[in-house]
Amino acid sequence: MIELRPYQLEVARAVVESVLGRKGLTFSVEIARQGGKNELSAQLEVLLLTLFIGRGGNAIKCSPTFKPQTIISMMRLKERLNQWGYGGIWRTEMGYIVRLGNARQIFLSADSSANVVGNTAHILLEVDESQDVSKEKYTKEFRPMGAATNVTTVHYGTTWDDSTLLEEVKQTNLELERRDGVRRHFRYDWEEVARYNPDYLHYVEGERARLGESHPLYQTQYCLKPIHGGGGFLSPSQLAQLQGTHERRRHLDGAGVYVAGIDLAGEAEEGEDAALRALKPKQDSTVVTIAELDFDAGGDIVQLPGVNIVEHYWWTGKPHTALYSQLADVLKNVWRVKRAVVDATGVGAGVASFLTRALGKSVVTPFLFTQASKSRLSFELLAAINSGRLKMYAGDGSPECREFWLEATKARSTFRANQTMNFYLDPAAGHDDFLSSLALLVEAAQYTPRPARGRLREE
Repeated sequence: MIELRPYQLEVARAVVESVLGRKGLTFSVEIARQGGKNELSAQLEVLLLTLFIGRGGNAIKCSPTFKPQTIISMMRLKERLNQWGYGGIWRTEMGYIVRLGNARQIFLSADSSANVVGNTAHILLEVDESQDVSKEKYTKEFRPMGAATNVTTVHYGTTWDDSTLLEEVKQTNLELERRDGVRRHFRYDWEEVARYNPDYLHYVEGERARLGESHPLYQTQYCLKPIHGGGGFLSPSQLAQLQGTHERRRHLDGAGVYVAGIDLAGEAEEGEDAALRALKPKQDSTVVTIAELDFDAGGDIVQLPGVNIVEHYWWTGKPHTALYSQLADVLKNVWRVKRAVVDATGVGAGVASFLTRALGKSVVTPFLFTQASKSRLSFELLAAINSGRLKMYAGDGSPECREFWLEATKARSTFRANQTMNFYLDPAAGHDDFLSSLALLVEAAQYTPRPARGRLREE
């Protein structure tokens, strides 16, 4: 039997007291990622189903998506019911309801397209990952489910930016607490969770080393500190970390391992729709960033190579077709790159296809920019900078060097729901060609050398 930790019990007692006392309180619960939020919810559901097994009524839980989040919640509840001795007693109805006697736990999706109107919550209303649930969906369709019953409501999640539903509920709760002294907001960051789980302590310390303490995911998911969109993408300390001391090089040196990130000029986006153009604004230059990998730089905690930028290529106003041969020669003969990640968005797919034929599938990886994929690139780029793995060559006064630092300094960031982000430059400040190429370079740096093969020679 899984026992709840003290901080989980603290929440459970407050919720059950509100339910049984028909107080109709709304709670906000922030628990660091993997800190037991879902376990708390499942155990609470088992308890309430037990208490209302004869009286009956509905408890409702919604999640941002049906697959996988809602399904995972249903599976966990069924497992806990079996562990509490209800195996063979509970039943499922309509594929999304778990019934124990006369009490029902209903699981619903909070996706914008989900049809949920008509359900009533008598016992409890839970909102899982509240930071990813639309405010409009909650206000119009879920909150009214408990109006006639003055139902107790719980919002679970981790922080993201300051515009989410969870943050709004949290701020309201904190204000109500100041007025009447009744606790409605519960917050347990990673340090609180680690007090009861040494393995979790080591895991988060590893994540902090890998991502860096200022990384948005570390700050929000583990420290539970909301971020503010529209600020600079890289802080002054991150810019300082990015600066290296090694010299720029024009060709490979020895038997090093080299990788490349290739961001293509704006003609690759002429056929894109408005949403994609907004994600990756029209650009005028093709930029290639070359780096040497240092497999001794990662250390014991961060098991990834160092990435030392050694060269930039920058072409403005030159059609892709005119660059084919030069790109292939630079990558294959000048640097002998082991991996190149190429912007394959729009007609950039043609360049990626040509380079794949010229260098091979094992070398060239096409990259399609979407909201999700660029967000992942953004997080990986920040992690590489924060961990000290990524270093720019020493300033040499060149146009490429000046443009690189201009973009790195001027770049802004925006944060969206579902823990996604984007970096960009205001059009008045220029383009993000070098920065996009840098992000693709970090993706290319996820390269593992093939082990040497051979056999012992018989004497």
